[in-house]
This record gives sequence, structure tokens and C-alpha cells, in this order.
Amino acid sequence: MTDAIVKSRIEPGLKADAELVLEELGLSVSDVIRLTLRQIVARRGLPFDVKIPNDVTIAAIKEARAMRRGRFKSTRELFDGLKGKARS
Repeated sequence: MTDAIVKSRIEPGLKADAELVLEELGLSVSDVIRLTLRQIVARRGLPFDVKIPNDVTIAAIKEARAMRRGRFKSTRELFDGLKGKARS
């Protein structure tokens, strides 16, 4: 029996973006809520880690984001950039 109602207030854009992704997966928001709640019960906790990153992790995230913005003209330039030898 599925007659319990769960309500949540979220940003309209977030909901719309999530619905687009879920549609590609063949799922609805209700399906994902149901799946998530089942996983919470099965794992007796959240089905993903929720942590505040430490300083090392924050630095790694920033470095990865900076690398993602880089554009390289060749494979050699990419590998040199990964080794910290990239030219500006």
C-alpha cells in the first residue's frame, strides 16, 4: 500500500534538472525517494557518505577543478600539464 505522502520544498530549477536526468533513467522523483528510503532502511543509515571535507580534500577538489578548466593543444601538452610542466 502506497498512501503515505512525503512533501519537500526545493528550488524549481533543481527539481526540473533532476527530473530530466531521472527521465533518461526511466525513473520518477517518487521512484528515487522510494529507492533512497529503502536503502536507508537496508543500510541502517544514508546510502552515501556525508562529510565535511578536510583541508587536504578541499585542496584536491580545487586542483581538480582548475585542471578541468585547462585546454591542451596536444596529448604531450596534456601530460606535461599533469606533471606540472605546462606553459601558460
